Amino acid sequence: MQITEIPTPGYERVARCRDQASGLHALISVHDTTLGPALGGMRMLPYANEAEALEDVNRLSRGMTYKSAVARTGLGGGKSVVIGDPKKLKSEALFRAMGRFIEALGGKYITAEDMNIGIADLEIVRQETRYVTGLSRESGSSGNPSPYTARGCLVGIQTVAQELNGSTSLKGLRVAIQGIGAVGGRLGELLLQSGAFVSVTDIDQDRVAAFCKKTGAKAISESDFYRAEVDILSPCARGKLLNDHSIPLLRCRAVAGAANNQLDRIDHADRLSERGILYAPDYVINGGGIINVACELLPGGYDEAEALRRVDGIGAALAEVFALSKKLGVSTAVAADRVAEQRIAEGKLKK
Repeated sequence: MQITEIPTPGYERVARCRDQASGLHALISVHDTTLGPALGGMRMLPYANEAEALEDVNRLSRGMTYKSAVARTGLGGGKSVVIGDPKKLKSEALFRAMGRFIEALGGKYITAEDMNIGIADLEIVRQETRYVTGLSRESGSSGNPSPYTARGCLVGIQTVAQELNGSTSLKGLRVAIQGIGAVGGRLGELLLQSGAFVSVTDIDQDRVAAFCKKTGAKAISESDFYRAEVDILSPCARGKLLNDHSIPLLRCRAVAGAANNQLDRIDHADRLSERGILYAPDYVINGGGIINVACELLPGGYDEAEALRRVDGIGAALAEVFALSKKLGVSTAVAADRVAEQRIAEGKLKK
């Protein structure tokens, strides 16, 4: 196994691991540990090259710092990516090597679930390192964080509805969801239970068909998602979908979803504002999973009731961002960054 450092301005540590025996090619990015150890999920994707993976892991790592700061989790921000096709390369040897990579950072980074990584994979990682969260309830951990991310997004959408309509009621609200995996699918169910009209799209057409048959949601194409005449567009897949090409196509009143790094650039939040589209900053509204996992680190151990109480606080956090945006005359994305940066600065003063 070979671990090498990747000097990255503004980040505490970024490292690469290559393990010939298992085929592991992975990156860990630790952005900031001012407020606590860097906790963030591990994802596995067939990136085109390492440069693409590095950009993704660093954007995600920084987002975790800001997400945890806004959510007051007592954690810093980090992320890890495994480069490769999860349908072809997953193996016990690969995840054990990943565990040794995490262990080599000595607790500076703590991992959890993310895209294409499940509890079974993390159980293997756990054989090589103690720095793993989000394992099964049977093991004394908090389990799959996805339902908590979905719940937090629902609470956030209620706050968005308050801004749009003066009421947190979701009855009759039209929502289009992109990505109906563990988070997006559960969010869709919760929205339907709340009386919203839901349309969905996903790269997996069989998944769309099954979801619509099960729930009564409406299927739409990927291209129709951007042009959907809905109240809320809810991206719950990969990021960077709000860009120069897509924003002019939008016909929604707001964007509020679980995907990370939805903005291609932060100034795209200004473009949304110019079009009268309210943007719920992704790392604020999608913080439910990390809030739940962070509760594993409470002095008395994991307490689901406390976790749910904290997840439900996402509504108030989002309302704070919206209020600051209006007060300062800046985009909601910039306002969210201001909130996070203030809390990080306060944390540095206490050290």
